[in-house]
Parts: sequence; structure tokens; C-alpha cells
Amino acid sequence: MDHSVSSLQCFFLISCLSLLVCSSSNNSSNSRKKPILINFGDSNSDTGGVLAGVGLPIGLPHGITFFHRGTGRLGDGRLIIDFFCEHLKMPYLSPYLDSLSPNFKKGVNFAVSGATALPVFSFPLAVQIRQFVRFRNRSQELISSGRRDLIDDNGFRNALYIIDIGQNDLLLALYDSNLTYTTVVEKIPPMLLEIKKAIQTVYLYGGRKFWVHNTGPMGCAPKELAINPHNDSDLDPIGCFRVHNEVAKAFNKGLSSLCNEMRSQLKDVSLVYVDIYSIKYTLSKDFKRYGFVDPLMACCGFGGKPNNYDRKATCGQPGSTICSDVSKAIVWDGVHYTEAANRFVADAVFSNRYSYPKAPLDQFW
Repeated sequence: MDHSVSSLQCFFLISCLSLLVCSSSNNSSNSRKKPILINFGDSNSDTGGVLAGVGLPIGLPHGITFFHRGTGRLGDGRLIIDFFCEHLKMPYLSPYLDSLSPNFKKGVNFAVSGATALPVFSFPLAVQIRQFVRFRNRSQELISSGRRDLIDDNGFRNALYIIDIGQNDLLLALYDSNLTYTTVVEKIPPMLLEIKKAIQTVYLYGGRKFWVHNTGPMGCAPKELAINPHNDSDLDPIGCFRVHNEVAKAFNKGLSSLCNEMRSQLKDVSLVYVDIYSIKYTLSKDFKRYGFVDPLMACCGFGGKPNNYDRKATCGQPGSTICSDVSKAIVWDGVHYTEAANRFVADAVFSNRYSYPKAPLDQFW
């Protein structure tokens, strides 16, 4: 009798443990299938923030390739952040400033076109971070009152925080200094300090996973080549502005060092530095290999060769035209990349060759 009871108790205990293990496994699996992205940045990742925030009309031909309407994105279609969302099988990120039917279940986008790391314009990085703190605190208040369509505390802890900013700071500094390298480089430390403070603040509010993009080769932008007088000695071997790209490299070197410093100081943080510069420069240099044409020309613009950019008839303004095959163009409007080029960059990121340390995007869940 006692032996029988003992056996039943044993069987019951094992069954319960098995159920617990299965439940834990299922919960872990479900958690991994629910990525959350929280993005800070400028027009490279703005999915409609500037449109919602200041009402800046960004309509067709922007969006013509994929969305077939203006969405506030500066480009003909999807951005790199959109391809990240598709890769993770999640909805595109809603801008934080969007008041009409946003979807904040899987993340939120604080990026606004024109944003800077330094407090220069309306939505610099520090303001985006303050918006994040407000968004996080308010989400928890609403959840405590019964809402179920927002990110909970656990979600904020497990979210991946993406930072892609600094390009506008460097360009403004270049313009202010009449394209003088030394003067611009002296202004880089305060820019990096703003990024450092952003990471520290997110960390203070529970963030432990960071994904930081460096800045691209600004000297290859058709707009920069068109508006700044130059001669051949000012250009590198593939025709890009040398000083712009050297400034970008200096910024990226400092950003890489900052990421190393943050990893050392914050021991429980996963922080990935992504070399977007190398991906984009490779595309401009070896464009024929990847099926592209005219890397230094805007697809949507005015003026024809060599850059098809004119301030008096920028993309969408009267007089501007669109190239015959957008899928073969790298730069859309003189500054921002085409959807095809953004897809190339995203695929290169997914290859894991440009991430330090090596870390696939989807390993964070």
C-alpha cells in the first residue's frame, strides 16, 4: 500500500515537473518570437515622425516604389529599419508622434528627419530620449489601468534599442567651417557625449540591448557634390568628397571607441556596433558588381549628369524628374538611399560581417 502511494506520488511529481519544463520552454519560445524595436535617429530611419511632428508634407513621388503614397519616409520605398522589421516578422514601426492609429505593441520609432545628436533642432537625440522616458512611464500607467496593447515593463527590458544619428551634425559642422576637417573633428566629442548620455539613460530605465549604427560616406551624396565647389584633388578615387568621408571616419572611430567603453562600464549590456559606412562605400565603389548604375547621381532630381541635383528643383518639386529604373539607382533624392540600396544595406547587415561583436539581429530574442 505504501509502495503504491509512493509510486503514485512519484508519478504525479514527475508529471508536474514535465508540465513546468514544457511551460517554461513554451514561454521562452514565445518570448523569442516577440521582438521589440525602439529606434532613435534621423531621416535614415524616420518612418513618419517629421510628418506627424511638424506636418512637413512628404508625399509622392516619395513612397512611389513600395507604399505607392507618401508615408513621411524620405525615399521611394522602404528604409533599412523597415527591412529589419520584415526580417523579424513584425509590423513597421509607428512614429511616436503619430496620433492616428499608431501600433506600439512591437516597438516605437522616435526618429525624426533632420534630427541631430547635439541639441540643434526641434527633435535632437536628447528630446527623443525624453520622449522615450515619457512613453515608457505612461505605458506602464495605462497597463496598470487595464490596457493590453502596449509594451510592458518586461518588454522594455528585452527590447533592442537602435541608435542611428550624427550625420546631420557632421554636415552642419562642415558647412559652418567651410569644409575644414580639423575644425569639424574638434566638434565630434560633444556629439559622441550626447550618444553616450542617451545609452546611459536608456540603461537607467532598464534597457540592456543596444544596436548602434555608424554614419555613412556623406561625401558620396550627389547633393554634397553638387552644392560644394570642388576640383579633382578634393575627390577620392571613386569620385566622393574626401573631406566629408574623412570626417565621417573620424566620427565613426570615436563612436566605436564609445561602444567599447560602454561595454566595459555596463557589464550586463549587449551592445553591437554596425559599420554602415563600409557597406555603403562598398556599394558606391563596386556598384556595377551589384547591378546598380550612376552611384553619384540622384534618381529623383534635376540637372542631369554628373549629380542630377539642383536646390531649385529637388525631388518632387516642379521640374524634377525620376530616373527610368529606380531599382538600379543608389541615391533617391541626392541624399537618401533608394529602396533597392536600403535592401542591399540591410542584407549586408544580416550577413553579420559588419557587426562588432558578431551578433545576428534576431539573436536578441
